Amino acid sequence: MHNTRASPKRNAAICNGFEYTCAFPTMTCQHVKKVYTCLAEQRWQCSVRCMSSAARRKRALRSAFQVLEQPLQPIHQHVYEANLRNSIACRNKYIELSEKVRKGGGENAIARHTQRNRKLMVRERLRLLLDDEDFLELSPFAGLGLPYGDIPSAGCLTGVGRINGLWCMFIANDATVKGGTAYPITVKKQLRAQEIAIQNRLPCVYLVDSGGAFLPLQSEIFPDKNQGGRTFYNEAIMSAMKIAQVSVVCGSCTAGGAYIPTMAEEAVMVHRIGTIFLGGPPLVKAATGEEVTAEDLGGARLHAEVSGCVDHFAWEEKEAYDYTRNIVSTLNFQLPEEEDEERKRKAEEQPLYSSEELLGLAPKSYNYSLDVKMVISRLTDGSRFQEFKALYGTTLITGFAKIHGHLVGIVANDGELSYPATLKGSHFVQLCDQRDIPLLFLQNTAPTTALTLSTTQAEMNTNHLKAQGSMMSAVACASVPKITVVIGGCHGADSFAMCGRAFDPNFLFLWPNARVSITAPGHAGSLLPPDSEQVEEEKKTQEEDKLNRRLKEESSAFFSSSRLWDDGVILPQDTRKVLRDCLDIIKQQQYQMSTEKLQPPLLRI
Repeated sequence: MHNTRASPKRNAAICNGFEYTCAFPTMTCQHVKKVYTCLAEQRWQCSVRCMSSAARRKRALRSAFQVLEQPLQPIHQHVYEANLRNSIACRNKYIELSEKVRKGGGENAIARHTQRNRKLMVRERLRLLLDDEDFLELSPFAGLGLPYGDIPSAGCLTGVGRINGLWCMFIANDATVKGGTAYPITVKKQLRAQEIAIQNRLPCVYLVDSGGAFLPLQSEIFPDKNQGGRTFYNEAIMSAMKIAQVSVVCGSCTAGGAYIPTMAEEAVMVHRIGTIFLGGPPLVKAATGEEVTAEDLGGARLHAEVSGCVDHFAWEEKEAYDYTRNIVSTLNFQLPEEEDEERKRKAEEQPLYSSEELLGLAPKSYNYSLDVKMVISRLTDGSRFQEFKALYGTTLITGFAKIHGHLVGIVANDGELSYPATLKGSHFVQLCDQRDIPLLFLQNTAPTTALTLSTTQAEMNTNHLKAQGSMMSAVACASVPKITVVIGGCHGADSFAMCGRAFDPNFLFLWPNARVSITAPGHAGSLLPPDSEQVEEEKKTQEEDKLNRRLKEESSAFFSSSRLWDDGVILPQDTRKVLRDCLDIIKQQQYQMSTEKLQPPLLRI
């Protein structure tokens, strides 16, 4: 006789087309279905995580873009040599200004800064803070030749460099320039750096050594929306957006400068050389008659032990930058493995042609422009380029290429921006926006607008205006990152359609030969009123000559950069490297683990 045991009753439930059973008699079918639904959801979430991690490891789609065969031909020799002579002259001016900027406030100011105050120079500070000296400096020529004098580098260095492998925006005061005092151009440069940090979600590190605003120019620094107070507003907004704000007090923090460390998420302060107060010892004595030292009034010990304004006390500057590097290492980023990045770099194709040849391709004027595909072939990986609408609107070149492995859409002027060319440009920009492909604009616009000499011409111009407006709208509304390099002229409305400064590119750079003005020098006649009997020919010629001289002076790349109409002048042969850094910086934001939650900024004690 067999000893049999009754099997328990099994409940069953249908979920997602499958029958699931349970061996527990107390559970109802609804319970069974809920349990297995939860299990299914967990498995789905796990598989999504696995898929996303696998996607990070996968390579991009293969491309077989055509090679641009664009060698220099004998027919190009005359134009190439003229451009080369002009580029060498521009490069010499670039080197001269670079040396001037590196001297900061001059020998006496440097001696006072390093010997009496025992501080490090601003570039030495960056050397200790950053992984290497290979950082992307922004607008180094800002502040030169202004109506209120020369302010080398606008009194502060800004740029993007790596800290523990993470691209960070740095804003570092140079106290050798006017004692670190903030001029209107200083504020403008700091705000542009913060704007780039917001666009590209870059953590910000402030090296503060500032004496506050330059009071004689307070009306240009304090009251308006995009002036001094905007720095603090941006700091709070970025913190709420989970864009880290870190401050190092390595000098004086007086008046408005005192708010930068106190609004930062974490602040480091250096003993004896760092101070934070709204008014220094002279002001205290004038107001109360009391004599007090800067250290007792607002030194590192006071703010680390008593006020709590700073979070880390450093005995010397080197220790402060070690603290800062450690702070950055706590940010919630998951960067690619170094081995993967190295493998990727080794797999990149170099252009078939030397980047030094770009010096002869940089046009000294619009009439000296060569085929822009010659420029493209010296910037892209393997000189490869997949052209879009090659036979339509041929004065605008559009297409896809890779630069250091990054897929980009290129929009480049190759003549006057005609009606078909603007339609083509509008189509291509929207296509890149749909596919989430960054845009690179190579700008060399026509020197002046064509005159309207007939009714037929007027109708054509009307259509052109509509198409131009369409392209402007496409560029303005495109949500993908945009980088603009002005390789020649930046004139008139065509410059807007080619993503000029007003259209908010992530980065905008000029070659030294570039010209930026409403119309090119030598074409001032198009801005003057038409001939009339009252205007003498001689007087009109004088006015035109005067305006052309002014256009020549004010349209130069160095004049533009000194007023922060761009993010810096770059040498043509360095363009590919600069574009690589910009594309790496833009891509980094996808490695931040948490970005979606908007929260109030961290409030200090």
